[in-house]
Amino acid sequence: MKLKEGSVRKTALVVGANGVIGRNLIEYLKELPDWDIIGLSRRGGEAQGRVRYIPVDLLDAGDTREKLGGLTEVTHIFYAAYQDRPTWAELVAPNLAMLVHVVDAVEPAAPHLQHVSLMQGYKVYGAHLGPFKTPARETDAYHMPPEFNVDQQQFLEQRQRGKNWSWSAIRPSVVCGFALGNPMNLAMVIAVYASMSKELGLPLRFPGKPGAYNSLLEMTDAGLLARATVWAATDERCANQAFNINNGDLFRWNELWPKIAANFGLETAPPLQMSLETVMADKEPLWNSMVTKYGLMNNSYQEVSSWHFGDFVFSWDYDFFADGTKARRFGFHEYVDTEAMFLGIFDDLRRRRVIP
Repeated sequence: MKLKEGSVRKTALVVGANGVIGRNLIEYLKELPDWDIIGLSRRGGEAQGRVRYIPVDLLDAGDTREKLGGLTEVTHIFYAAYQDRPTWAELVAPNLAMLVHVVDAVEPAAPHLQHVSLMQGYKVYGAHLGPFKTPARETDAYHMPPEFNVDQQQFLEQRQRGKNWSWSAIRPSVVCGFALGNPMNLAMVIAVYASMSKELGLPLRFPGKPGAYNSLLEMTDAGLLARATVWAATDERCANQAFNINNGDLFRWNELWPKIAANFGLETAPPLQMSLETVMADKEPLWNSMVTKYGLMNNSYQEVSSWHFGDFVFSWDYDFFADGTKARRFGFHEYVDTEAMFLGIFDDLRRRRVIP
């Protein structure tokens, strides 16, 4: 029998605790009085209240088993870890292995395990490969492998058969929120790029492909994603289901970009395609001088720059959105205004003294 909600105190194991998704998930869980939280990451973290951290190398099956094999209290695994690799094929082995190692270590040890939540994305639909069917739906056929997101889900589907726990697969668009040292942080890309443009007396130019400026896109706010992830993990209707989670609105950069520029006190100039990874490679001295000049937090240039990811997102010269109505049909009705989300993140970065 599946445990009823509230029959035991809930303990969340957040895998990938220091990324933009994991960090915001922990912040949300801290607001809920009936959750204890264990965060996993290579760097660990500082315990606070109901949150503690375990540093672990998830690629090492032995280390994972040693560190997690005693976590008898875990009721929910929230898996949001990611290892980057140079090619799509090379992503499969490490990212599948980390998930397998976590489940292999925790499942036998945790008798009250109720749910495993898997964080995915639109790569399931082939969104990273080129123009794909939009709006993408959870029922769409998989594409030709390699695709680690699919392999991970199929692993959970097979592992769950006959078990008391259930799984969910959460599929956000580009996730925006606060996190440092994250390789996939678009809001930080824009904030640092705009701040440096201002410091150099330049207008804010859109650096992506010409067609990308006019394409139709959507984003996913990290706070909204956290609330949706916990909802899917605790509502019995969502057992063994996949859900697209997005802000609920669509935008084009050609309309949003001038508003972002205005938020930084900048004019715009016509888009000019350029690789941020290339043109920003020599900007570390500029960043260091800005940290000193404006009294910013002493974050290294590597921690605040995700230029490769920026180039990736700004190369989408095709529509990039999915149908989010399944989550609404199942009971999740929240939404976020994307323009307000970006401007709110920029204001937050200023309050934290990450940018001027």
